[in-house]
Amino acid sequence: MHVQEWLETVPAVAVYALVGLVIGLESLGIPLPGEIILVSSALLASQHGEIDPVVLGASATAGAIIGDSIGYAIGRKGGRPLLAWLGNKFPKHFSEGHIATAERSFEKWGMWAVFFGRFVALLRIFAGPLAGVLRMPYWKFAIANVLGGILWAGGTTAVIYYVGIVAESWLKRFSWLGLVAAVLVGLTSMLVLKRKAKKANQNLEAAAPQVP
Repeated sequence: MHVQEWLETVPAVAVYALVGLVIGLESLGIPLPGEIILVSSALLASQHGEIDPVVLGASATAGAIIGDSIGYAIGRKGGRPLLAWLGNKFPKHFSEGHIATAERSFEKWGMWAVFFGRFVALLRIFAGPLAGVLRMPYWKFAIANVLGGILWAGGTTAVIYYVGIVAESWLKRFSWLGLVAAVLVGLTSMLVLKRKAKKANQNLEAAAPQVP
């Protein structure tokens, strides 16, 4: 079943809780489709009045900030052995090459890696635990974590919600053509910041040593 179709079958409170939980676990370091859940929920909110976009955005933001904070605490306590354990459990996401790339990003960008990491799938999973492992000063981490969580989670919710509203209005007049155009325009604007953040990460990834 499609994610959005499944979300339509559960109460609004369950949607808020699910969004916060999935994004929180992803931010903590567990590879989960947080962005997919958030986008699907925001689109659903634009079509059904039962789901409040403000509460949805707040739930997503809280999950992102709390999850990253827990990940930081775990990383700080577990150290590098934690990364080795994660590599065994999730080799696709926590391979030595990925870890090396993320470490280079942190060494070059510091707290900005945490902030912009929200917009890059790889760094979104790594940011909290790796910041703790590398013992980034907590005040720097906290500032980047809070601001990044608000901008990514809250911003994504707002953009997708209003794209859905506009798309529904256009749909009544221009059928599916209006829907496709509205979604493309909205997603393009949302991805501008994400692409800028990803560009720096790609450069570092190309320079990272290849692990046999």
